Amino acid sequence: MKVERVAWTFVAPALAVIGLFFVLPVIAALLLSLTDFDLYALADTSNLRFTGLRNYIDTLHTPLFWEALANTLYFVGVGVPLSMLVSLGTALLLDSKLARFKGFFRTALFAPVVTTVVAVAVIWRYLFNTQYGLVNYALTSLGFGAIDWLGDANWSMPTIILFAVWKNFGYNMIILLAGLQAIPGELYEAARIDGASAWQRLRHVTLPMLAPTLLLVAIITVAGYFQLFAEPYVMTRGGPLRSTTSVLYYMYEEGFRWWNLGRASAIAFLLFALILAVTAGLLRFARGSRAA
Repeated sequence: MKVERVAWTFVAPALAVIGLFFVLPVIAALLLSLTDFDLYALADTSNLRFTGLRNYIDTLHTPLFWEALANTLYFVGVGVPLSMLVSLGTALLLDSKLARFKGFFRTALFAPVVTTVVAVAVIWRYLFNTQYGLVNYALTSLGFGAIDWLGDANWSMPTIILFAVWKNFGYNMIILLAGLQAIPGELYEAARIDGASAWQRLRHVTLPMLAPTLLLVAIITVAGYFQLFAEPYVMTRGGPLRSTTSVLYYMYEEGFRWWNLGRASAIAFLLFALILAVTAGLLRFARGSRAA
């Protein structure tokens, strides 16, 4: 009992911080989603009314929500595999015995992760500017026509995906590089003795041994990409034609533009349920793959 009391004494401050800054706000947001909390209720709480699941039902019957969800799924469906492929490829290159200046390249490739999203997004907005952006300048120099990267509904989301992959792949690269360095060298040596080619070693040694790390990276990346907000907020303001409006951006507009804070809280919990379902699906798929 004394040991347990000592353990709880050490854990209590951390639990108090988690309860104060995480559990209580989540409970408050859940209760808020069951009310019609808006600008009038913010001025006078007597205007606050309990509406039950009305916010959730109204959100699910709003076409703009489904449009924002489709944009988010497009961003996740393209961005997550692309980010993981770039991260894995870079990690494999840095793990190679032929690579030089590994410390420099690790730092340089990880640098975008620690830069401010808003500041870098502003720079990218200028780089992809239709009239004086460096990207279009390079295209026109090569004889191609200029592209309205952020003003064309067909190009705006791919441009944001490209930015997000460049911004975030270094984080996954570090995790995958650590996983690669944890694979015993004896396995590769045995595969070489058996006559396995480089592709066979990658397929039958590296990827199976790296599977738990890849699962972790997939879950982290999916959860992060579902929370798309800063990139469209800075670069396109959700346009053009709502082509880059994400669920989180739609939640922001409901909460801080139209002051429908109850409905914005409902959107947040719908997004949380979606992320939870996708994460559970990834875990179930991983368990099924290991069982097979």
